[in-house]
Amino acid sequence: MGIYVIRMPDIGEGIAEVELVAWHVQPGDTVAEDQPIADVMTDKATVEIPAHVHGKVLALGGAVGQVLAVGAELVRLEVEGEGNFKENQAPAPASQAQVAIESVAKPPAAAVPAPAAPAPSPTPSPVPTPAPARSAAPRAAAVARSPGERPLASPAVRRLAQDRGIDLRFVHGSGPAGQIRHEDLDAYMAGAGQPAGQGGSQYVQRHGEEQIPVIGLRRKIAQKMQEAKRRIPHFSYVEEIDVTELEQLRQRLNQLHGATRGKLTLLPFLARAMVLALRDFPQINARYDDEAGTVTRYEAVHLGVATQTDAGLMVPVLRHAESLDLWSCAAAITRVAEGARTGKAAREELSGSTITLTSLGALGGIASTPVINHPEVAIVGVNRMVQRPMFGSDGQVVARQLMNLSSSFDHRVVDGMDAARFIQAMRALLETPALLFVE
Repeated sequence: MGIYVIRMPDIGEGIAEVELVAWHVQPGDTVAEDQPIADVMTDKATVEIPAHVHGKVLALGGAVGQVLAVGAELVRLEVEGEGNFKENQAPAPASQAQVAIESVAKPPAAAVPAPAAPAPSPTPSPVPTPAPARSAAPRAAAVARSPGERPLASPAVRRLAQDRGIDLRFVHGSGPAGQIRHEDLDAYMAGAGQPAGQGGSQYVQRHGEEQIPVIGLRRKIAQKMQEAKRRIPHFSYVEEIDVTELEQLRQRLNQLHGATRGKLTLLPFLARAMVLALRDFPQINARYDDEAGTVTRYEAVHLGVATQTDAGLMVPVLRHAESLDLWSCAAAITRVAEGARTGKAAREELSGSTITLTSLGALGGIASTPVINHPEVAIVGVNRMVQRPMFGSDGQVVARQLMNLSSSFDHRVVDGMDAARFIQAMRALLETPALLFVE
């Protein structure tokens, strides 16, 4: 028998270190060649690392959340034959995380039993004692779910739970098949973690605390946002757009072609307006390398589409948006967004954008100040569409569909006047949607 060490491979693109985000094996497990053993996260995507050989896991090289350099020991296996680890080679000192993992995986050698507590004397009618103040512990007992079971809930419920800081694993679902509904969240908040129907006071003092490690995609998002705000002097510009005619056109196209070509949202129209407007503002469809002091302008529009996933915000890329018609653009947006949400997006679909479009849909608010997706120099945000009374050209009050575009720009590269003119060009196209189809 020999020892075989699997080291963190070089996965290209100049990546020097990765973050461990998941283990698929534990010490004592037997693995086969090409079996996934760990997931690691680079700056761009999550990568699955397979085993090179068949063997038994002896030790893991780190804990989830730990950063490993390329070439660092990932897994140590016991294999048939000599392996690749010489017996006279001094083993690398185990990290604290590795020691902790091994101590959990191995049972204690001689556990000393604690002295048994004296049995309480039976009483015919026990006196009820007051319940202790609620803490984080009762929440975990609110709903019994098996390990790894995913609570059933709609995306809207998941977003609301995230905003309220609620862990859906502990929420009772009253819908079909245990689906969690909005009223279940309300009952959970009112009952301090009790399932719906068990009562509770919304004025009970709460003293629980929970520490959430910032790892995986959430850590990458935090690093990207911090880097963007540290490096880029943002300025934002908000403009109101009258999308009444655009919305009428969208609805008419869906009536005519929705059954055969698919339904259109506003995003393909916005993408088309952006593509056309960028022709006159090439400095906005660009990436700024501030270390090299160079700005690269692109003729191709590789449009980043900010997408909310269960793991956090991701920006899949719609390549060559300038070459797509409305329905091709709509299908491509759906495809890359779904790939990001399900974790099936290819690495090349998560990098290389030249400008980003972000939308919060119905939650878009009145205005926002989106953060630029570094190293790009601009991002266009879409806010909520609302119907408001407006004065028409004849002085009469009419109902119009209005929507704000909230955009941010890198002031090192884009001047305020150019940014305003760019958004005004988009406005002209969106308020007269026939111009979207005129070359």
